[in-house]
Formats: sequence, C-alpha cells, structure tokens
Amino acid sequence: MTEAEGCALLLARFTEAGFTVASNFHFHEDDVEVDLDGWDAAARVGFEYITQEAGDARQFDPETLARFEARMEKGELYVLLVDEHDAVTADALDGAARAFLAEVAKRAPAGGAK
Repeated sequence: MTEAEGCALLLARFTEAGFTVASNFHFHEDDVEVDLDGWDAAARVGFEYITQEAGDARQFDPETLARFEARMEKGELYVLLVDEHDAVTADALDGAARAFLAEVAKRAPAGGAK
C-alpha cells in the first residue's frame, strides 16, 4: 500500500467519524514538531501513516513516538501512528483506524475529540 493510498483510506475513516481533517499538517507543540498526514485541530485528533516512501522515520523516531504516547495517555491529544510494516494491507489499515476511532470515542473528554 502506498503512502497516498494509506492516507486516503485514513482520511476517509476519520471523516466518516465526524472529524474535520487538515491534510499534511505541520504539528508543533512543546518538544514535538512533525508533519502529520491528517489533523483535526479542534478535536485534537489525527493520524500518521509512517512509510519509507515518505521518509517518515526521520521525524517519527522512537523519542517522538514516546512523546506522542505520553500525551495520549494524558488525554491531551489522540494520534493514530501506524507503521506501514504493521498495516501492509488496506484491510489491516482499515481495522487499525476503526479500532483507534472506537477507542477515541470512549476516551475523549466531552468537548474534545468528536
């Protein structure tokens, strides 16, 4: 699955879930600065399909991933971070997106993520 195909699938799932997603969003908060494939600033929900094709490993190193994980644990934001090696088919990526969005629906505070 290409970067474009993966991003299109994720955009479709997030839009279906009611998010207003800006594509190719430059995210910069505190000590995290990366380019996300999609971000809904009002809901603080987004996604990144990490691919070799896009050179994403340069931005999404283990330290950056850990920073995102810590902020998600605190409920500050929710970003689906999927490595192409973990979701190599459309069905796998679709399943990851649906599971993530279901979890966001459970965890997001009122007035936060939709």
